[in-house]
Formats: sequence, C-alpha cells, structure tokens
Amino acid sequence: MKKSIKLEAIDPIEIYGAGNRILEEFCSYYPNLKVIARGDEIILDGKETQIEDFEMKFNELIQRRHQKMSLTVYDVESIFDGENSPEKFKLCGDAVIVHSTDGKAIRARNNTQQEMVKAYFDNDLIFAIGPAGTGKTYIAIALAVRALKNREIKRIILTRPAVEAGERLGFLPGDLKDKLDPYLQPLYDALGDMIPSRKLQEFMSDGTIQIAPLAYMRGRTLDRACVILDEAQNTNLGQLKMFLTRMGCNAKFIVTGDASQVDLPNKSDSGLLKGIQLVKDIKGISVIRFGNDDIVRHPLVNKIVKAFSKSEEEQ
Repeated sequence: MKKSIKLEAIDPIEIYGAGNRILEEFCSYYPNLKVIARGDEIILDGKETQIEDFEMKFNELIQRRHQKMSLTVYDVESIFDGENSPEKFKLCGDAVIVHSTDGKAIRARNNTQQEMVKAYFDNDLIFAIGPAGTGKTYIAIALAVRALKNREIKRIILTRPAVEAGERLGFLPGDLKDKLDPYLQPLYDALGDMIPSRKLQEFMSDGTIQIAPLAYMRGRTLDRACVILDEAQNTNLGQLKMFLTRMGCNAKFIVTGDASQVDLPNKSDSGLLKGIQLVKDIKGISVIRFGNDDIVRHPLVNKIVKAFSKSEEEQ
C-alpha cells in the first residue's frame, strides 16, 4: 500500500529537522516502512497498519511543533516511549520499556523480570542476582535507556570489574579504552540494541553514557544518574561498598550478578552475597532473585545451567 502525507502551513524543515535528523529518528521506529520525503510531501510504502500508525504519530509530532518553538529528537522519542509512566509500569508488568533500534518492543518477558521493573520505580537500589541468560543486565540497561530518553536522569554509567573469565589474556595492545573494551563488550552490545549507533557515539563522546571499569568509580559522587554494576560477583566486599557509597541525589543503582560464576582466583572473596545479606532489610533496597526457569536465551541454556548446577551440588 502507498500513501502520501502533505505538510500544510508549515515549513518542512521545522518537522524534518536540520539534515532531516528528526525525520530520520522518527522513521527509525518503522524499519519495514519505505519513507520518501520530497519537499512538503512524504510518500509511504508498506503495510496498511504501519502506515496508519505512522500517520497518527506523525500528526502528534506536528501538534508538538505548534506547541513549542522547535522540535528535538527527544520529542520523537517521547512519542514512542514516553507514554510509559512509572504508574503504568506498576499497573502493567508487560508495558514496553523501550523500542530497539529495529523497532521491536522491549518489555519484561517473565514474572521475575516484571518484579525487577516494578522494583526499579519503588526503590533506589536494586540487586538482581541469578544464573546467566535471565536478562538481568539487559532489563537494567533498558530501564536506564528509558529513563534517559524520558529525561528522568542526565546520564547512564555502566561498570563492571575487569576480571578475566578463567583465562589469562596477557598483554593487550592499544590505549586504555582498547584494553578495557573486551571486558565491557556485553554492555556495548545491549546499548547498541536500543540506541542507534550514531546517537550512541554522541552520547559516549559527550559523557551522557559512560562505560568504565569498577576501579574508576572511586571518589565519584553520582547524581541524577542510573548506574549499573554488572558481574558484581567478581567484586570483593570492599569494592562493593565503594560502589554503593557513590550514590548521589536522584540516582538509581542496579547491581547484577551470578553467584555461581565467580571468576576471582579465590571464589570465597566474592562480596556479592555477603553485601546483600548486610543491606537487604534497608528500606529503599530491593533484591530480585532469578532462577533457572527465568532463562530467556536459547532453550539449551536452561538445560546446560541445570546440568552444571546438579554436578556442583553432587560434588
């Protein structure tokens, strides 16, 4: 199906943005819809349902322009993601958190993930612990991206301890970023699913999104930020205390980890479970525990985790 939209009584650049940046952002939510802009006319080619949704939301964008001096990409994002208020999340556990770069809705996929989403709005510090593949980190990053898009926070800070997973990688060439990137790649992957690459580079260049090893958190006070500590089972108790005491005003802290995958030379040095035991009863702190049944990766991952768990119990 084809359809054209005519812009009337408004300069197209006020809607498209400089270099068509706003229009491109808008179209990124419709990856399967062909959109051609020619002056004051937009030609759409695709499924009827997508064209109808495009037209409805595009009219909302035009209305926003009439209500303010100029549009920004944040106006586009709020049209698609901003309807998810904290109240709606509390009432509707399967509400869309954000949309991926290919337009797919990212939402909680099981009851435990829904608990984590609800806990985020009721607490300032969340511990999410459980086996690999349960989506702990992915949901945490989705919540952070949502908060950034809705301008509830000013920045996202992602960190994890630079601990090798049972291997000795030896000397890594390059500058500091090059040396640390292998440890932080899972965080880049999740961000890349939710933020277009060009915008992600902008956010990282201006410090809106920061990814750093845990050691670089010392001495900082993190205000109005969503801060995520991933792979927290590889921290000792002192490191975990250092991280938690970085919390500033209007900040959200999320700690994720899997106590069964400690990569420290001495596994008993892990401070994750010890730290949770110390603070779990403090108001404003929530502990979400994922189990094997919450695994959302390939079905084989669930069976693999259970097989290894059974072997460890027998030993």
